[in-house]
Amino acid sequence: MNHNYFDVYYQPGENPVFCYRTGMAVYEEALIGGAFVAQGYNAAGYPLNVLTNCATRLNPREFAEPFAFNLEVNGACIDYALKLADFTTEKTEENIHSVIVLESEIAPVIIRVHTLLDGTAMFTRWLEIENLSDAPLNISRMNPMAGGIEILDRPVVTRTDDVEKLYSISYCHDDTWCKEGDYSWQPLRPDTLSIDTRFNRAKHRHPLIFLRNNVTGNMWFCQIAHSGGCRFTVDLDAKPECGVSALSFKAEITGHNPLLILNAKETFATPEVHMGIVCGDIDMAVNEMHAHARKSVLNVPEADGSACLIGAGMGAEHDMSVETSKIYIDQFKEMGGEIFIIDAGWETPPTPQIDWYNFNGMNVPNPDRYPNGISELSDYCHERGMKFALWVEIERLGKFCPAYNEHPEWRLNNVYGKQSTALFDFTNPEAAKWAEDELARIIEEYKLDLLRIDFNIDAKDYHFFKPHAGGINEYTGVRQFMAANKMYMNLKKRFPNVIFENCAGGGGRTDYAQMKAFNHTWVADWQRNPRSVLITNGMTMALPPERVDRLFAGMGCHEYGSFDAHMRNTMFGHMSLNVVACPTTYANPVQMEFIKHSVKLYKEFIRPFLPTSKIFHHTPDTEECIKQGYCMLELSSQDSDRGIFGVFTLAESKNSEFHFTLKGVDPSKTYKVTLDNLGCSFEKTGADMYMNGLTVKVPASMSSELVIYEAI
Repeated sequence: MNHNYFDVYYQPGENPVFCYRTGMAVYEEALIGGAFVAQGYNAAGYPLNVLTNCATRLNPREFAEPFAFNLEVNGACIDYALKLADFTTEKTEENIHSVIVLESEIAPVIIRVHTLLDGTAMFTRWLEIENLSDAPLNISRMNPMAGGIEILDRPVVTRTDDVEKLYSISYCHDDTWCKEGDYSWQPLRPDTLSIDTRFNRAKHRHPLIFLRNNVTGNMWFCQIAHSGGCRFTVDLDAKPECGVSALSFKAEITGHNPLLILNAKETFATPEVHMGIVCGDIDMAVNEMHAHARKSVLNVPEADGSACLIGAGMGAEHDMSVETSKIYIDQFKEMGGEIFIIDAGWETPPTPQIDWYNFNGMNVPNPDRYPNGISELSDYCHERGMKFALWVEIERLGKFCPAYNEHPEWRLNNVYGKQSTALFDFTNPEAAKWAEDELARIIEEYKLDLLRIDFNIDAKDYHFFKPHAGGINEYTGVRQFMAANKMYMNLKKRFPNVIFENCAGGGGRTDYAQMKAFNHTWVADWQRNPRSVLITNGMTMALPPERVDRLFAGMGCHEYGSFDAHMRNTMFGHMSLNVVACPTTYANPVQMEFIKHSVKLYKEFIRPFLPTSKIFHHTPDTEECIKQGYCMLELSSQDSDRGIFGVFTLAESKNSEFHFTLKGVDPSKTYKVTLDNLGCSFEKTGADMYMNGLTVKVPASMSSELVIYEAI
C-alpha cells in the first residue's frame, strides 16, 4: 500500500472533533462537555462524519471510561473538566504532527496530546504533562492512550448469539525467558482482560497485542514503547441477550504509586503508544506495523547497520584466550562472518571465567586474559577485513567493580528498604553521566565497530524508590528507563557509524523505546530447536525481520534438529554465526560447504531486500504450530521480484509433505523456483503459485526446506 497520505481534520464547534487519517486508517476523538473521549475507528479510510448529519461516532455513554487517555494527579482523575487551549499541526513530506493543548480545571496542569501520522496504518501517540504550580504533583495513573474502540450492533452484521466468537486476541502468552514470541490467538471473552509485562509479570513479553473482529474483519494492533512496567487492558461488554457490544482498551504505564512526582514547573513526556487498524489479516497488520516502525521509530542514523552485517562471536561458554579467539576469527571469516564479537567475559580473569557478572562495570580488558590489550584482537580482525565488537552491560554493577563500592548512592532501594545488589540508578545525573562517558570511552579506546549492550536484570528487580524533596518516595521505574533510552540515543547520534546491538538476557527489552537507538536486537538466548524456530516466527511479527537477531550454532543450537534447519532459521532475520568446531580440531568440510552456500545466498539474494521486505506468517499461532508440528515463513521484496519460503518441521511432526500458496509473488510474473534441499530449479507462474500453490517434502522432524523464487 502507498504510505503517502496523512491528514488531521479539525472540526471546531461546541464539541470539537479531531479526525486522524493515515493511509486507510482513521481514528477520531472529541472534547465533549470537557471530557476528551475516543470516538472510534474506520479501516476503510472514511471520516466518521462522511454522512454529515449522521456521524457514526461512538456514544461515550456506552463506556464507563470513554476517555482517550487516563491521568491521575494527586489522587484525582483529570480525564474530564478540560478546556481546549490550542491546536497546532506541523506537516512535512514524511509525516504530520499535531498537538492538542488541554487545560485542566481540576489540577494545575496542561496536557499536550501529541499525535504523529506517517501514511501507514499505524500512528504514534504520547502526552506531555506540564506542572504549572510551585509544588510537586503526584502522578499515580498514566495511560497515554485509552477509550472506546467500537460498538458492534450485532443484529445488523451477524446472526450469532455467541458473544465469545465475536472477537479474538493475540499476544505473547508466555512472559518468561526462552518463550519470546509466543503469540497465540484466543477468543476474547465478555469481560476485562489485562496483559502485563515487567511489573506483574516477567520481562520477556514484548508489549504488543492484536485484536480481531471476527465478524467484520477489522484488526487493531498496538505497541507500548516502554522498557518498564506496562499493561494492556481490553474490555468487552457483551451480553447474549443484548444486541450491542462495546469494546474498549487501555495502554497503561504500570508500577508502584506514585509512578512519578512531577516537579514544580516541570514538563514530562510520557512513553509512546503506537496504534493501528486494518481491515485484513495478520500479514497485512504486521507489514503495516513494520512499515511504520521503519519510517517513524527505527530511523536513527543507520550507516552499515542497515546492511545486516553478519556477526559472529564468542563468550564465556568458550575458552576466551587470545590464541583461541584468533582461531575462531579465522573460522568465522571462512564461514562468511563480517563482525567478530567478544561477549561477556572479557573483563573477567581466566579462572573462573564464567563469573563474568561480578565484574560488570570494570569495562577494561582483564590483563591476565589479554596481556597485550584488547587491541591485539581488534587489529587482528581489521587486518582480515572483519569488524570488531565488544559486549558491555553498563546498567548493572558487579561487586568487583570499583564504582560498586565507591558509589553506593548509585544503586537503588527496593520496597523492603534493601539496596539493589546490581541495578544502576540512571535517575542520578552523576551516575548517568559516568555510564555515558564509559560507553563513549569504550567505543573510542577499543576501536569498536559494533557495541553490544546487555541487561541481565529480572523484572522483579526493576521496582525501586528514592526519596523526593516533596517528602515522599518516588517510584523510579518510569524515569529510570527513559533516562537509559536517552543515553543510548545520545551515543547513537554521537557515533552514527557504530552499529548498536541490543540484548537483555535474551529478548527481555525489545520494545520500540529501547530499539530507537539500536540497529538490531537479540530476541532470545534460546537457540535450540524447535523453540528457536517459534521465536523467529513470533518475534518477526513484533519487529521487522532485519532487526531480529537469530543465531546459527552456539548456545545449544547443535543439540536438536538438522543442520539445515539451524541455518535457515537465521535467514528470516538478521543472521549471526557461532563456531561449528572447537579450536583443537577442524571444521567438517560438509558442514562448511553448506554454511558457505547459505551465507552466500543470504548476502547476495536475501540481504539486499531484507531491510524493506514484506513478511508473511503462514502459521502465526504458536500453539497451532506445536499442534500441527510445523511452521512456515515467507519473505519477499516489495516489488515481488524475489523471495524465500521456509518450511520447518517441529517436534513429533506427523507430516512429510506440505502444500502452501505463496503470498509474496506477483500473479502477473513468471518465476524461477529453486528447492534448496534438492538443488533443482524450475519455472512457475506467479498466478499458479498464488492460487494453486506448491508442494514440498521435508524428511523428518526438526528439518526444513527452503524455497527460493525469483522473477524471470
